[in-house]
Amino acid sequence: MNDSIHIGIPEVYAALELKCEEFGFDMPSDVHVGTLLKTLIASKPAANVLELGTGIGLSLAWMIDGLDNDSQLTTVDNDPRLSELAEQFFGTDPRVNIICQDGAEWITNYRGSKFDLIFADTWPGKYNTLDETLALLKIGGFYVIDDMSFRSDWPEGHAEKAERLINVLEKRQDLSMVKMDWSTGVIVCTKRFTPSSKKLKS
Repeated sequence: MNDSIHIGIPEVYAALELKCEEFGFDMPSDVHVGTLLKTLIASKPAANVLELGTGIGLSLAWMIDGLDNDSQLTTVDNDPRLSELAEQFFGTDPRVNIICQDGAEWITNYRGSKFDLIFADTWPGKYNTLDETLALLKIGGFYVIDDMSFRSDWPEGHAEKAERLINVLEKRQDLSMVKMDWSTGVIVCTKRFTPSSKKLKS
């Protein structure tokens, strides 16, 4: 299979890659993850999407490309420089809501509609406030995380933290989960209906 995925790459992608160099951003999102996110979002018409960890905006560019005209995307980061950069590139898109706030605080205080897809690319929603984040996911919605394959430059203790997260996700009865030894190590979970699920409209 031809692994080339440059067809359909977001128009702003090259400019964002230059910003990675300018900002000294040495862990940009993988392009393969971007194509996956775009594809999953495209499966959800009129989607409500959440990205935790805006970063430079590489994944955000792919996610926006997957939105239809009736969809909305919220992206959250606690770094004002990164939020300002996202505003420069995507701030005129009425479907996109760019928030500069501590992710855990935002998750805890959020009271809006639930999400069709949550991409957790930072500690909040992944290594902390996990239960609160998954509570915001619609039944049938996707929860996506990456950077789960071991890296030699991980700080001490991070491998054990990643393994604990995987174990927690595997034990949840309300998730159907697939682990992919692909890209940077991707996990996709789908929220399932269970007898204990609240029978309320998501």
